[in-house]
Amino acid sequence: MTTLSPNSRIYVAGHRGMVGSAIVRQLQARGCNNLITRTHAELELVDQAAVRAFFAAEKPEVVILAAAKVGGILANNNFPADFIYDNLMMQCNVIHEAYRTGVQQLLFLGSSCIYPKLAPQPMPESCLLTGTLEPTNEPYAVAKIAGIKLCESYNRQHGTDYRSVMPTNLYGPHDNFHPANSHVVPAMIRRFHEAVQSGADEVVVWGTGTPMREFLHVDDMAAASLFVLDLDREIYLANTEPMLSHINVGTGTDVTIRELAETIAAVTGFSGRLVFDTSKPDGTPRKLMDVSRLADMGWRARVQLRDGLQDAYDWFLDNAHVVRG
Repeated sequence: MTTLSPNSRIYVAGHRGMVGSAIVRQLQARGCNNLITRTHAELELVDQAAVRAFFAAEKPEVVILAAAKVGGILANNNFPADFIYDNLMMQCNVIHEAYRTGVQQLLFLGSSCIYPKLAPQPMPESCLLTGTLEPTNEPYAVAKIAGIKLCESYNRQHGTDYRSVMPTNLYGPHDNFHPANSHVVPAMIRRFHEAVQSGADEVVVWGTGTPMREFLHVDDMAAASLFVLDLDREIYLANTEPMLSHINVGTGTDVTIRELAETIAAVTGFSGRLVFDTSKPDGTPRKLMDVSRLADMGWRARVQLRDGLQDAYDWFLDNAHVVRG
């Protein structure tokens, strides 16, 4: 296995996001202090000329593309043009300018929403492009699929070493705890916390509680990302295919929404009743990643769900002034 040199000029796009910030922390812990970062205000990745000038000036040796326009179902439904345009442009600009300036190593971070709505469970990498996508986030998913294909196409035509990882549902420090547009884990953490603070005797959870979901702590995602980036090229190529090169990242296990709610109740100290509002939608019955490809290469998730949720809640408490929303 190769390892990133402490002196490598590594550009982390999206370093303020949940995943990007976790990757930066782990790189710094390794002694990689020659990191290149830019805030959105400092560099608009949708602007091709700005990205070209940035790469020409900074000349990074390694690129980690964790920047993306993200949002929940409501945002994806209301702003589909923004989600497909912004993500396509960011990816095209960063990947192309990386190639133009001689970057040989690049890691692209995608999403499990790339898979068909009715994908087999658990979802193997091979089910990509085998069926219809979930309509509510199709524009975002199409953009992420294009990112994978960009990496593969530059590899095939130009001999670059651009790799892609697809995470399952992520949670942890620097998550979005907004009351209206956050994902299920941070939304529940906030709801249960506020129930404890107000002395409420019940918390309402949408749906029946029976759907099953997989959750990966962001520190595990960061570790997996660097593991894949570090892999010897021969090992990576032996375990992937030129036109099926992305790698799933998850725990390989899932829990019911009821089990998740019960665990978050315990973490936050809520001892009241759970009420399941069955008039609300459940969504897909199950969404689990097949992580055997990554396991065969030697990596498995380490953070247990209970411990990870405690870590996420501790961060929420420490940053309550930031996440009030």
